[in-house]
Amino acid sequence: MKKRLIARLDIKGQNLCKGIHLEGLRYLGHVHEFASYYYQNNVDELLYMDAVASLYARNSLHEIVQKTAENIFVPLTVGGGLRSLKDIESILHAGADKVAINTQAIKDPDFIKQAVEEFGASTIAISIVAKKSKKDGNYTCYINNGRDNTKIDTIEWVKRVNDMGAGEIVLTSVDQEGTGRGFDLELIEKAGELVDMPLVVSGGAGTIEHIIDVAKLEIDGVALASMLHYEAVEKMGSSQDIDISSFKIVGDKTTSKAFEPHTIPEIKAALDKNRISCRI
Repeated sequence: MKKRLIARLDIKGQNLCKGIHLEGLRYLGHVHEFASYYYQNNVDELLYMDAVASLYARNSLHEIVQKTAENIFVPLTVGGGLRSLKDIESILHAGADKVAINTQAIKDPDFIKQAVEEFGASTIAISIVAKKSKKDGNYTCYINNGRDNTKIDTIEWVKRVNDMGAGEIVLTSVDQEGTGRGFDLELIEKAGELVDMPLVVSGGAGTIEHIIDVAKLEIDGVALASMLHYEAVEKMGSSQDIDISSFKIVGDKTTSKAFEPHTIPEIKAALDKNRISCRI
C-alpha cells in the first residue's frame, strides 16, 4: 500500500499555529494560504486539528472547512471538540471527509460504535495522543489537546480501538511533537503490531531521514506539521503576513533550525528513492 503524506494544521481561531509538545502555540499565518500551498505541492491529505476546541467544548472550524472544501480537492480530516453525532454531522456537512475523535471516544467508548454505525467506518478516525512515563516507560493517553492525563494505557487503548470498527487511528506522540527530533519509533512499532486498520502517525519529523525511518514501519500515513510549515514560510514569507521568528519557541532549545525545510515533492522523491511506495 502506498504511504500517504498528510499536512497537519493545528488551528486556533482562523489561524494556523504551532508549538512544542502541543503547548506554547504561536501564530504562523492564515490556514487557507498554507492549505492551498500544500495542495499545489501535491499533498495527499489535510488534517485540521482545532487546538482550542476543548476549552470551548465545541469545534469552531466550520467556516475554514467549508472554504477548504470549495477550493482544495484532497481528503480532509477534521478533529477537535467533536462530542456528539450532531457535531460530526455538522463538520461533515461543512465539507470534511473524515473526523478524528479523541476526548469523547475515551470518555464514552460506545460513542465510537455509534459514530461508525451512523456515518460509516471510513469516515471515523480515532485520534490517540500519547505520552511516555519517565518512571516506568509506559505510554498513557491524553485528552483535551494533550493537556489532561487519562491514566489509560495507550497500548491497551489501541487494542480496544482496533476492535471497535473505526476506519483509522491517528497516533500522536506528545513527547516528540514539535521537536524535530524524530518519531517515537518504539510507540509506533508497538501500535503497528496490534492494529489491522490504517495507522497514521504524527509528532517529531524534522528531517527526511526521520520520515524514511518511520515509513518503513507498519503505518499507512505520516502527518507532518513544522517541517512543512517552515518550508512554506520560507516560500510564502515575502508575500504573506508571516513572521519566520514565530518558529523560535522561547524556553526550549528547539527552533526552526531543528527542521530541514523540504517541499512535499522532495519528500516523496526521497521515499521513492528508498523504495518506499508513495503517491508521487
